[in-house]
Amino acid sequence: MEVIIVDTADEVARVAADAISALVAARPDAVLGVATGSSPEGIYDELSRRVAAGGLSLAGARAFMLDEYVGLPADHPERYRNVIQRAFVDKVDIAADAVAGPDGGSDDLAGACAAYEQAIADAGGIDLQLLGIGTDGHIAFNEPGSSLASRTRIKTLTHQTRADNARFFDGRIDDVPQHCLTQGIGTILDARHLVLVATGRHKAEAIHHLVEGPVSAMWPGSALQLHPHVTVVLDSPAASRLQLAGYFTETYAAKPAWQGL
Repeated sequence: MEVIIVDTADEVARVAADAISALVAARPDAVLGVATGSSPEGIYDELSRRVAAGGLSLAGARAFMLDEYVGLPADHPERYRNVIQRAFVDKVDIAADAVAGPDGGSDDLAGACAAYEQAIADAGGIDLQLLGIGTDGHIAFNEPGSSLASRTRIKTLTHQTRADNARFFDGRIDDVPQHCLTQGIGTILDARHLVLVATGRHKAEAIHHLVEGPVSAMWPGSALQLHPHVTVVLDSPAASRLQLAGYFTETYAAKPAWQGL
């Protein structure tokens, strides 16, 4: 696991966008994993600037979403497919039909989960998966207690996660769905490169457990310690609980340029 600590959220976005840009330059038909939430938005804005400037094209890429609410109507603005359309697809040159998500409106949710797993496999797997982390350590919608071997499935959202997400529903927690479809931790760990971004002091405790704690279902993000290629990009407040922050800063400063991300 490589931990990169920078000063600002804008720098976090640039570092993560660098990883995507390098991947697409080497493999124009790359398969990306995209995430919703506040943390990835700066990355999508940075990718948009690069596409507009002509230095990047995602026209040949494909993308898979991490999760989706269950039961929201197709036109609901907070349905994650619509959020990704606004935050990512509309800002770059990827084709809308090249972006897939689990079908939270299906009458057969178990079948929709199995079909999503198969679609990822048929695409050859995900090359680079973007991730954020919840204040309770969840990744995607894998809440504390989730199996570290889990696959795409239906999950019940905790009160804490619904409270965190109520800001997207005008502060009304009762409007936040209680269920979702989410890639499992095992599904996420199948991606070839994981890039997790976090900003703000409110993420510091979760980041401490992710990076320095024991691998535990109580802090689902800690499962990333088991992956051979993880990049964690943080601003200083998000890194404020790390005991090894000085070490991470030194090693990144001394990193050979040829190593890349």
